[in-house]
Amino acid sequence: MTLKHTDVLIVGAGLSAIDVAHRLTEANPGISYTVLERRASIGGTWDLFRYPGVRSDSDVYTLAFPFRPWRGRNAIVDGDELLQYLRETARETGFEDHVQLGTEVVDADWRAQEARWHVRALRGDQEETYVARFVFFCSGYYDYDRPHDPGFVGIEDFRGQVLHPQSWPADTDLRGKRVVVIGSGATAVTVVPALAAQGAEVTMLQRTPTYVLAQSRTDGFADVARRLLPATTAHRLVRAKNIALQWTLVQACRRFPGAMRSLLRKGVIAGTGSADIADAHFAPPYDPWDQRLCIAPDGDLFRALGEGRATVVTDTIDRFVADGIVLSSGRKLPADAVVTATGLRIRLLGGVRLSLDGEPIDLSRSYTWHGAMLSGIPNLGVCIGYINLSWTVRADITARLLARIVRRVRETGVDAVVPVAPPDLGEGRPFMDMSSGYLARAAHLMPRATSTYPWAIRQDVVVDGWRSNRADLDDGLAYTRVDERVPA
Repeated sequence: MTLKHTDVLIVGAGLSAIDVAHRLTEANPGISYTVLERRASIGGTWDLFRYPGVRSDSDVYTLAFPFRPWRGRNAIVDGDELLQYLRETARETGFEDHVQLGTEVVDADWRAQEARWHVRALRGDQEETYVARFVFFCSGYYDYDRPHDPGFVGIEDFRGQVLHPQSWPADTDLRGKRVVVIGSGATAVTVVPALAAQGAEVTMLQRTPTYVLAQSRTDGFADVARRLLPATTAHRLVRAKNIALQWTLVQACRRFPGAMRSLLRKGVIAGTGSADIADAHFAPPYDPWDQRLCIAPDGDLFRALGEGRATVVTDTIDRFVADGIVLSSGRKLPADAVVTATGLRIRLLGGVRLSLDGEPIDLSRSYTWHGAMLSGIPNLGVCIGYINLSWTVRADITARLLARIVRRVRETGVDAVVPVAPPDLGEGRPFMDMSSGYLARAAHLMPRATSTYPWAIRQDVVVDGWRSNRADLDDGLAYTRVDERVPA
């Protein structure tokens, strides 16, 4: 079998991968890298999701790359606009020339004697092996093939359509049909007003309410900045402003939960025209930002509810029947179609099996080093974005840190770099630590984090940015050469 050699192997060809590749080559001129993407096109999440209304769930100035200005009109943008932006960036930066599509990484084994990763991948029926000095995972954190299945009782008896946003059929037409959207997260908040606008009779069925904030689709400050300043300068200024606003919102929710709960309630009342809707369906039993706060562009969800084009029901499901859903309260919701916006399944590192000289690696026993590397695993990077801020903000922090580490390894002539966790770190907590259902279900599978750097990831852009951008590359990292290797 022919071995294909590269300095860096990047798994995934979405937003994070484009960012990592740009920062890697920016800091390491002449370095070689290869990108393996199992899907048939570039774009990751934004190539996968095609459900009605799919859009960014944060402003595009913070979701876009800091090195390539967003030039569109809106600040909250549709999925196809964002996908086009990603693909244009991939083309302009040369990223697409390094991508091999339709190639699924199966497993990766670190060979200590060579100080190289041997990565096995499938391209159709053909098996390929790549030998890489570094492997960077930019494959997100959820399962692209299988969404979360709550196991609804009697769903096989339902005679209507059952749709999931993760695999939305292109020819679906729900105009004039009674549609129940099960869920209360970002996807449901997007799908409900979009289907209502298409003419469906929509009911949003939620077990637990979610905090929802109306936000303008446009950004007046950005419009002025782009008229007065060069595109790159304006983009950076707007991006900094919006990161500051998002950070301030999260901090306000954590420090003053009662006041923020009241403020969010007032927003729901203003949008729907009903205090009853606000109190019955948008008053979660947890504080704001204990779980992700959802955005309604221009208050579209509130407007649909206020105008009667959609309704919301808060209850639990007893069972499905042939023509609808019976709730625990005894109420029946008639339905011609059901959309199960019930959440994601966590799948770390794209499901790739990792091993060290043939010995399997248990990720839950490792600690995250600045959220970018994992203890005990040499020359491996993981790029995961924020869950309480735009994904790219954290992804870019990680990308720049990984690029620095690669440069350090190349300049010093060492073969391997591995985070070595002190023995007294304790049990720690999941490195993605939030009470959202999809994260809580996978907490036992995740690498651990502590409250102390470099073994922390705080979900706080001010603290994380300051600590990671100035990280001491000798603090917690061990560097070795093959001929003088010591056990980590």
